[in-house]
Amino acid sequence: MSTQTRVDRAARMTALLPDAGVDAFLITDLINLRYLTGFVGTNGLAVIGPDTRTFATDSRYTEQAAMQVDGSFERHELPRDTVSAIDELLPSGELRLGFETSLPFRIHTRLLGVLPDRVELVPIDSLVEGLRAIKEPAEIERMREASALADSALEQLLGQGLVGRTERDAALELELAMRKQGAERPSFEPIVAAGAHGALPHADPRDVEIERGQLVVIDFGAQLEGYCSDCTRTFATGDPGAEAKEIYRIVLEAQLTALNAVRAGAGLQEVDSAAREAITAAGHGEHFRHGLGHGVGLDIHEDPRLTPSAEGELEAHNTVTIEPGIYLPGQFGVRIEDLLAVTTDGGEVLTGISKQLTVVD
Repeated sequence: MSTQTRVDRAARMTALLPDAGVDAFLITDLINLRYLTGFVGTNGLAVIGPDTRTFATDSRYTEQAAMQVDGSFERHELPRDTVSAIDELLPSGELRLGFETSLPFRIHTRLLGVLPDRVELVPIDSLVEGLRAIKEPAEIERMREASALADSALEQLLGQGLVGRTERDAALELELAMRKQGAERPSFEPIVAAGAHGALPHADPRDVEIERGQLVVIDFGAQLEGYCSDCTRTFATGDPGAEAKEIYRIVLEAQLTALNAVRAGAGLQEVDSAAREAITAAGHGEHFRHGLGHGVGLDIHEDPRLTPSAEGELEAHNTVTIEPGIYLPGQFGVRIEDLLAVTTDGGEVLTGISKQLTVVD
């Protein structure tokens, strides 16, 4: 992202501080730090306020920070325990300093011990995360490219066949294919789960061979320039039987129904309900055991969340997954997931793999 983009992000965050009741904000979460400053190291912090824009890291990352952190930030080198010297980064005078509620307790305790009495720490939830939820065109483009890369890698895997190879081998081959095609890394460890193992929504690939006549759930994504993709498809290795085909039909219908409900202004619960009601009407409500979807961006799970208890509405330029599933313990599972960018009147699906039940030898 350009320097101007990061300046704009910091300015937008600064504009939120009065309503949050703070004078400046401390950023320690590494994903938030990357979003606002461009820094991708593992130790750093920033303080942003109306007249303050400072970044600090330790000596291991001084040169890296000089290359990555945009010029609107004043850079400092601090000890590895960066919070121990944080006072030199702060504006003078009485200060209400906001911090992320995700801040680890040990760091919060450390801050209480080193900050002067003039500084009051104020927890604020999801300040930067709220900005991250509304994607810029360049962010959506990175996710579109990551999705296309991941799609291509999956097609390569499927061309090699699934029957007779282990779930673990297939997952490793998929990850390798994504990396060879330019991914920095997978968005998360790929899931390959065959037969009854597919009834576990977050199954770990096993050293167990995929057999003919099974359903195979493959959940995967690629990370490109920090941005993630996310997709799930369920394949058949031969004829999986009438019940499996019917469950697949129900899940696909629920997924398409939910996709049609997506638009700016749609309630998060409303979109979740579109899929959940279709699955419940088919008699499988108890077998849909997770939320319909989640935001994706620099993190694989971020705001907004599409769940039965979620509050709020979708906004234009949110990027979310739509991933209903039915999981029959001891038998099989089916999940179909797309990543899409929300628009004013619908959504642009970023994933391109066919959703028809495909047989892969």
